[in-house]
Amino acid sequence: MLPQEVIARKRDGLTLSAGEIRDFVTGFADGTVGDAQIAAFAMAVIFRGLAREETVALTEAMRDSGAVMAWPGLDKPVVDKHSTGGIGDNVSLMLAPILAACGAAVPMISGRGLGHTGGTLDKLEAIPGYRVVPDNATSRRTVSEVGCAIVGPTAELAPADGRFYRVRDVTATVESVPLIVASILSKKLAEGLSALVLDVKTGSGAFMVEEAAARDLAEQLTSVANGAGLKTRALLTRMDQALAPCAGNAVEVKNAIDFLTGAHRDKRLEAVTLALAAELLTLCGLAGDIDAGRAMANRALDGGAAAERFGRMVAALGGPTDLIERVGDHLPRAPLLRPVAAAGGGVVQTVDARALGLAVVELGGGRRLPEDRIDPAVGLSALAAIGQRLAPDEPLALVHARDEAGFERAAARVRAAYRLAEAVPPALPPVLEHIRAWCRKVA
Repeated sequence: MLPQEVIARKRDGLTLSAGEIRDFVTGFADGTVGDAQIAAFAMAVIFRGLAREETVALTEAMRDSGAVMAWPGLDKPVVDKHSTGGIGDNVSLMLAPILAACGAAVPMISGRGLGHTGGTLDKLEAIPGYRVVPDNATSRRTVSEVGCAIVGPTAELAPADGRFYRVRDVTATVESVPLIVASILSKKLAEGLSALVLDVKTGSGAFMVEEAAARDLAEQLTSVANGAGLKTRALLTRMDQALAPCAGNAVEVKNAIDFLTGAHRDKRLEAVTLALAAELLTLCGLAGDIDAGRAMANRALDGGAAAERFGRMVAALGGPTDLIERVGDHLPRAPLLRPVAAAGGGVVQTVDARALGLAVVELGGGRRLPEDRIDPAVGLSALAAIGQRLAPDEPLALVHARDEAGFERAAARVRAAYRLAEAVPPALPPVLEHIRAWCRKVA
């Protein structure tokens, strides 16, 4: 079928067959489908939607547009996690080594920061020498020998999605939930996984601010992934404040190492990390149930096995061999460290987490333009949490800045992000919901 016929059928609200979708996506790679046709198809989807079966077919076609990884001889379940992004979300840095210490193989394909949210690859590049896009042999060897490798995607992984996204980005069609679902899952399916867990965030620092929209995305992701044959569960988690008590690149790596070694574990961060670990360990068969999975993850942390795996992974991918033992000697530090004073004391009522992310961007820890270089040393730490009582002389946060001007810009955003009063707000759990089975049409 000609590309314009496929577009017309979707424009008219008809259901496309898997073959029609596969042929259309194949045209992305061989040049028989142009950018204008891709844009027209995306706009038709915006208005007409895709049925679940169509979204599954689109996801599988984009997966098959490039290399699909296989793990012959690896006698372990191959698992991964995807987060929709947030502020202070360094869960991947702890979760991958925890899962590896529990007997899973974790080829964790991660991304860079987007907008106000931080990126796992940007955080790892704060570690001197760490190669976020190693050659395939190094990546595979690290997964086989260490159990985990947190790396970036190669050009061979779901290349059709890359072209599709570039067109969507400039044609006001990014917001289509079925296309978001297919984009996320095509790359995960290409990893050759046996199980996947999704962390879908909602709140002021999330892309899906409204809880209902985040739940819809989580349900659709879970439905389509399982429809494509990948065992998948999702957690709906709060992003109404920074997840870790810090935001930035080097500061979040330091926080992750403190978490792994037991030097400090923030309760909210621990709750989300262990909930994701328990879901994956249960889903892939390494644990009999959620409680057993959580206990297994706790043993990996408390016994030091997870920290040891993280250190080995860093060394295998080009970083220092003694990062765990001498983290302060290896991570970069900003020359200016200064508190941001609150305007009087009180109890933290709400936090605009997005504003905290933008403060990190103001400091140089994120990108305004795609070609911008990131300063790994800058960021925020000791972030006050919702429900915390602050005396008039206690800071909202510590700012790690390159210079005075950067500090002033970031401090203004931090002050604006916090609302204090005398009432004590209710304590809300960081995990809102577990989505373990869902099957319906994708609107």
